[in-house]
Amino acid sequence: MNAPEKLTIPSLRDRVSEEEWQTRVDLAACYRLVADFGWSDLIFTHITARVPGTEDQFLINPYGMMFDEITASSLVKIDLHGNKIEESPFPVNPAGFTIHSAIHSVRHDAQCVLHVHSINGVAVSAQKNGLLPLSQQSIFVLSSLAYHGYEGVALNEDEKPRLVADLGDKNYLMLRNHGLLTLGKTIADAFVNMYIFEAACMIQVRAQAGGGELIEIPQAIISGAKDQARTVTKSKGGMLAWPGLLRRLDRIDPSYRT
Repeated sequence: MNAPEKLTIPSLRDRVSEEEWQTRVDLAACYRLVADFGWSDLIFTHITARVPGTEDQFLINPYGMMFDEITASSLVKIDLHGNKIEESPFPVNPAGFTIHSAIHSVRHDAQCVLHVHSINGVAVSAQKNGLLPLSQQSIFVLSSLAYHGYEGVALNEDEKPRLVADLGDKNYLMLRNHGLLTLGKTIADAFVNMYIFEAACMIQVRAQAGGGELIEIPQAIISGAKDQARTVTKSKGGMLAWPGLLRRLDRIDPSYRT
């Protein structure tokens, strides 16, 4: 059997602005981290980031590359109509375009939209009562959580208004029978939000599997979760953990920066 051909991606470092390059590096890092934490679904989920200084351009994964292969230069720049703004040999995931373009078109406060089909997340999304207030992680999600019913693979344009209406101003979205989605003012925020979301789902599945009576956290505590989050992160959100996460990646493989 012949060895697989090695991917060669020309560097865009000198062809984009400093701001866009930093966004590309952070988004490539986010893809690598999703792979590292075991949330990727081969090539079939997606993370997008708005190109700095624009309202209608964002970066998305090159469809066909594994998440642990993605680099800053391989990310594809597209507009809200799915058109490539720069030449790329890779196509764009059509479901990724439907979901992310819908959200980016209305949530201008969000730089990043992160969607995964994590095993625990899909398991909880299939439960009628959704995420339960069972853990400290869950209270942060429940303080800003919305749900969207399953309508099949997200390919239809007419689903967009229902998706954004269900999301509203929330930063966590559980896609029923499908997976998890988070928004963030920064890529770091979206990633850390997903870490918390997936952890809350994992804890719920394991707690339910234990078979004992579960203790739910009172709504009064959930109502104060946003203030508590600002306190424990020193109002830095995901940026408090992000430098350490990048150091973790650099120890594993720093090629995401190319």
